[in-house]
Amino acid sequence: MAVKIRLKRMGSKKKPFYRVVVADSRAPRDGRFIEEIGTYNPLEDPAVVNLNEDKAVNWMLEGAKPSDTVRNLFSREGIMEKLHNAKNQK
Repeated sequence: MAVKIRLKRMGSKKKPFYRVVVADSRAPRDGRFIEEIGTYNPLEDPAVVNLNEDKAVNWMLEGAKPSDTVRNLFSREGIMEKLHNAKNQK
């Protein structure tokens, strides 16, 4: 089973709000997911990102692949650096 970390669109029309979820890659974008690990609100002046960093790193160590947008969010929040450090410690 290929697992991805991606955004699930919430909110109303023209007012998007996203949840960062871990889901099977074959599941629909807004469909079933395994676990919710954070939120992303692009409408705030500085975009608000709330993430559970430990869960995100653990899922990526287990083999979950982040989508391009989620990878950019993780890089801005410093999670990709934590992942790199965790992989080098093993």
